[in-house]
Amino acid sequence: MNPICIVDDEPSICSTVASILKDEGYPSLIFPDAESFWERLDAMEPSLVLLDIWLPGMDGMQLLKRLHDRLPLLPILMMSGHAGIESAVAAIKAGAYDFLEKPLHMEVLLDKVESALKHRPAGRGTVLPSDTRLEIVSADLSVPPGVVDVVDSLEPQRTLRGNMVLNGIGLLSGRNTGIILSPLGINEGIVYQTLDGQTIRGHITSLEDYAQVGSSKTFSANSTTLDNGRRRVRTVEHLMAVLSMYGITNVLIKVDEEIPNVDGSAKDFCGLIEEAGIEEQSASTKVAVIRQKIGFGKEEKHEKHLYAEPYEGFEISMRVDYPLPIGEQVLTFNPEQGSFAKDIAPARSFNTFENIEMAQKLGKVGGGYLHSHIIMYDGKVINTELRYPDEFVRHKILDLIGDLYLLGLPIKGRITANMTSHGYNQVLVQRLYQAIQNSTKG
Repeated sequence: MNPICIVDDEPSICSTVASILKDEGYPSLIFPDAESFWERLDAMEPSLVLLDIWLPGMDGMQLLKRLHDRLPLLPILMMSGHAGIESAVAAIKAGAYDFLEKPLHMEVLLDKVESALKHRPAGRGTVLPSDTRLEIVSADLSVPPGVVDVVDSLEPQRTLRGNMVLNGIGLLSGRNTGIILSPLGINEGIVYQTLDGQTIRGHITSLEDYAQVGSSKTFSANSTTLDNGRRRVRTVEHLMAVLSMYGITNVLIKVDEEIPNVDGSAKDFCGLIEEAGIEEQSASTKVAVIRQKIGFGKEEKHEKHLYAEPYEGFEISMRVDYPLPIGEQVLTFNPEQGSFAKDIAPARSFNTFENIEMAQKLGKVGGGYLHSHIIMYDGKVINTELRYPDEFVRHKILDLIGDLYLLGLPIKGRITANMTSHGYNQVLVQRLYQAIQNSTKG
């Protein structure tokens, strides 16, 4: 389910309520003031808001009115320890679902939360995995040693034979952008370099959300962003997937903040690598071997889950099930049995017209969405012909391959994914990386 947002300036109340909700299986996000919540609202779809009346800056009643104007179907439970019956009545007249007095009592809180969620009218659309919002992932990042081993392989390290240039439109900025790919020496890895000379490793430790702590992490569900604390590079996943499948281990990528998205697929990146040519280097690669099953989520059809397990080779099995025109799609891809360049790379990004329109109005995405997405409206694709009947699940495999290469190593194992997006992909890579670190320490 979507998160319950707690907006309260008392940290002890926030942590207590979040803990109670977690014990009942409700994901939650905490905001210390109205402004920080409002700034994030365009990037998420709360299922419920618990809102304190007395807040610094914009108070709870002001926020309630703004929320009711913008999202009239969103249930809001107001909270206060200093308000009388007049305030409670005023809050409900202004659009609140109900009112909670502090100190909060667990049974009353859960009763009202359950009631508010049960009586919330169903929204028009369903959040898709390739969305402009946030994905919340609950996963324990602690991993025992012995789950993943790093071993030498017979494959050589590889770089490019020459420099290559590709121009296109940025997905999020909507601006013209480009990349220059250049050879690098052995053991230098995947390195991004911004136009002002800042370098960012193409590695999980450079992930924009890597430093988040706690059992729940929030991620952008629609792209992967790397940063070094000063500069960032956005939408790296399609290029990373191509580098992974072509075995490129060392390359310099000069970029102006965002990788060009071209047509929403990775086929142009494949052409770029093939035109440049691949040079085998004098050192061998290492590979991350999955020794024990590792992952998270309930392994049921209606639940998101993602895990890696031992396998002789590399294979991804992906399932999605969303409203038409997608429906249920299941596909297993093994690069030794199929062609990445023909079967996966041409699959394009997708989203609904409503999601894109809203994100553009809020200034969160540029025109790149319109030119590089399969756009859906009223159960139909409205702007293009599909390249495959199951193009949607193929694109999710493309994204997952790209995110997995943030580990910095090829993987020997089978990956099984159900209804997941970048947030789940990135947490799995964090767990794999942690497993490698633990094995090294051991």
